[in-house]
Amino acid sequence: MVTNDYTMRSIVAQIDKNQRELIEAFVQGAVYCHCKISEKGTSFAARDLFGGDNYYWQGTPLIALYQWHENNDADDPVGMAGKDLGWILLGVLAKDKRHFSKSKEYTNVYEWLYLEGVEDIE
Repeated sequence: MVTNDYTMRSIVAQIDKNQRELIEAFVQGAVYCHCKISEKGTSFAARDLFGGDNYYWQGTPLIALYQWHENNDADDPVGMAGKDLGWILLGVLAKDKRHFSKSKEYTNVYEWLYLEGVEDIE
């Protein structure tokens, strides 16, 4: 759950329900991995999990976002797919049993509040 106020937006890419569910499961796995291996209190953004060294989306469900924008002549398919993924990340965190705070920097940045909501996940 995201503990502070936030606004949900729809993604631009028109993908089917199955693709969306696969992407959400992939995103949740990345979040779980981040929470497991990172130092407690380390913040993260979508670009930390899925950009930089992790930019290569081929072979993952995320490629559907890029392909939709590429096939629909987006000026910046990489950027648009990244924005869609950011909104999907927020939705995944909002549904998670763990507690996350959200702050706005250049992008939305999240922090797992590992001392809050522990009783919800045990």
